Amino acid sequence: MKQTRLIATAALLWLAISAAQAIGAQAGPLSAAAVKVDITPADPSQLTNQWGVPFAGVHDRTYARVLVVNNGAASAVIIAIDTVEVTNAAEFVARLARETGIPAANIAVTATHDHNAPIVGMVDASGMHHAGPGGAAFLAKLYDDLVKAVQQAQANLQPVRLGVATGASSINVNRDQPVPGGGYRMGVDPLGPSDKTVWVLRFESLSGEPIALLINYAVHGTIIGMRNNLLTGEIAGATARFVEQYYNNKVVALWTLGAAGDQAPIVSDPPDQPMNFEPVNVLGQILGEEVVRVAGGIDPKAMISQARIWGAERYVTCPGQKDSGGVGGPGVPGAQSGPGGPGQLGSAIQAADARPVSFRLGVIMIDKIALTEVSAEVVTKIYQEMRRQSPFTNTLMLTLANGRVGYIPDDAAYDEGKPESGMAALKKGCGETMIVNGLLDLIRQY
Repeated sequence: MKQTRLIATAALLWLAISAAQAIGAQAGPLSAAAVKVDITPADPSQLTNQWGVPFAGVHDRTYARVLVVNNGAASAVIIAIDTVEVTNAAEFVARLARETGIPAANIAVTATHDHNAPIVGMVDASGMHHAGPGGAAFLAKLYDDLVKAVQQAQANLQPVRLGVATGASSINVNRDQPVPGGGYRMGVDPLGPSDKTVWVLRFESLSGEPIALLINYAVHGTIIGMRNNLLTGEIAGATARFVEQYYNNKVVALWTLGAAGDQAPIVSDPPDQPMNFEPVNVLGQILGEEVVRVAGGIDPKAMISQARIWGAERYVTCPGQKDSGGVGGPGVPGAQSGPGGPGQLGSAIQAADARPVSFRLGVIMIDKIALTEVSAEVVTKIYQEMRRQSPFTNTLMLTLANGRVGYIPDDAAYDEGKPESGMAALKKGCGETMIVNGLLDLIRQY
């Protein structure tokens, strides 16, 4: 009966959602431009990482990368920022829409989920982590720089053709490790669900020179853990750096996060060993080499130079639950995913009620390529089910897009006591349904 009431509540909340905003037009000749912005803070000591530790210095520089796509009638912009999260991008997106003329539904502001970079926001999704004394100034400058970067891209659009292809990489692994006797802990489960897909969208000039690569892959940016106090771009930064250097820095490589809610890197910082950044470079090169291979294998004859550009968004609401003390949740702010993480066990979640949680769903269509967006950390099974039902073969999921409300596990994870269910702010029975059905509904309006 309780589950029935929960489903009914979710249905009522769905009906209460405002109608989706959809922005699109007819097909036209594609043009694009990409801009890379150095966002490394001048004084990193005034900012903190995911675990609230002030930065003592800079190991490698961090960036925001901007891609604008236009077809003469409509535009879309994708922004990828080296940060753990963009807590809430709504105000910035509204500003960007005003100052560039690109509709909010056609704007995706994504985080690479780099745990050792400053937060883009003042307080994280749990309401706990502050950005440090320099947070407000960092945020203001970043948003100003991003507006300028989008405007610069708009001023430098050039005719392009677009191709999409996939590869695979095994640098990620499911982190929900079964424990003898029942339950789960954060660790490694090589047999658990794990999407190895490497998505690559290649934008090139009509003469065949690559301009931008949009990369999508599912892995947490936690190779370097909570012991570190140096600013770094982590796995996303290392991958983008390798790809851009391969193309003699004439390409902008935007790294976007897939459904990584339950995906750890295959190597993480062992707490009993000296700090070592080399695994970041190694895994970044492995993933970068696959990106280059996939991008180079795209058949020019299969690429398109005409496309329709269309966007839609919707905010949905689910019943909330209070922190249950799950692994790495607000009750355990120092938890780390992957090998070397905490040894706490999970059990079936019986969380208390909390206020409803709203989050954003979006989709940007470029011809028959669906870039779906969720402002949360989504687990693998939810994306796989949505992709299975999508009418478009090329359906990607960009998570931590335009905000972050925390983890959204699949319904079964709550009964199994997987760590993400203990960290989730949403009750069982709503999040999975809202994402799968909500995104499919938006896609089918195209």
